[in-house]
Amino acid sequence: QVQLVESGGGLVQVGGSLRLSCAASGNTVDLNTMGWYRQGPGKPRELVADITSGGDRNVADSVKARFTISRDAAKNTVYLQMNSLKPEDTAVYYCSLRSHNWSLYYWGQGTQVTVSS
Repeated sequence: QVQLVESGGGLVQVGGSLRLSCAASGNTVDLNTMGWYRQGPGKPRELVADITSGGDRNVADSVKARFTISRDAAKNTVYLQMNSLKPEDTAVYYCSLRSHNWSLYYWGQGTQVTVSS
């Protein structure tokens, strides 16, 4: 069984920063891509950024200049550093862990990020 434990969400003012963390445990051998998705009010879930075990990153254009994804393989943890936050970044952020072709995938419980103006 795979578990993902997220932390780091909260309330921040426009222009502020937050750092999300997601620690994976369990049988993660075949799961090589970790990442973050988000779902804003009334919106579909969308990719924010993900990173493979080899370090290849895929980052949404809307956050590319402001957010940084990183991974600590030894800790089986992925981080999302979010800077210059905007109100439109307000969403529930979900950690994901998956195989390359999505044949196996897991989600965290979600962490709320609220950016106030």
